[in-house]
Amino acid sequence: MKVAAELIALQERLGYRFADPRLLRRALTHASMSGPGRDDNQRLEFLGDRVLGLVMAEALLAGDPGATEGQLAPRYNALVRKETCADVARQVDLGAALKLGRSEQMSGGRRKMALLGDATEAVIAAVYLDGGFAEAKALILRLWGARIANVDEDSKDAKTALQEWAQARGLPPPAYRETGRSGPDHAPVFTIEAQLSNGESAASSAKSKRQAEQAAARALLDRLD
Repeated sequence: MKVAAELIALQERLGYRFADPRLLRRALTHASMSGPGRDDNQRLEFLGDRVLGLVMAEALLAGDPGATEGQLAPRYNALVRKETCADVARQVDLGAALKLGRSEQMSGGRRKMALLGDATEAVIAAVYLDGGFAEAKALILRLWGARIANVDEDSKDAKTALQEWAQARGLPPPAYRETGRSGPDHAPVFTIEAQLSNGESAASSAKSKRQAEQAAARALLDRLD
């Protein structure tokens, strides 16, 4: 089977060579490019999220045998959240290989946090199906790298961090409001704006309101920093 040069290059960046490259193609295919004979990556994303969660839970337990559940939970959330998955995608330039419909390409889909995070989870699932759990685990540990050891430095979720930033400056807690909703009823995409009383604001989109709020808070924190 002929494999496109961009997929060969991506496999080198991932450090994993697929026995069945069709799995990688599917993992990189956004719903905007799906159609007859071309499946998108949504089902793989669902599976990859669970594989990632198990690997991270194992790694955190092994890395700190004395940690309580209360200590482990925020570390876990920091490692598996969509923003971290998107950072990993940027690390290996996953966006360059995404298969997107014209509308997503025109709107900067290759840089969108939600699309990059989803694709990262889908690639994890593709490796799991192609090579088994051991290969998927090795991929995750390799790509996440020092993030696991240093997770205490960034284990606070973005909404909490933004609220503490505001309180430290005598401002009331940030407000979150839904500014848009798109996509089909069974798979909506929410756009949420985070705003501070001083007028600073940022918006982001995700598949759930909770994720969109976190992403908007993170975007606003990045702007403030």
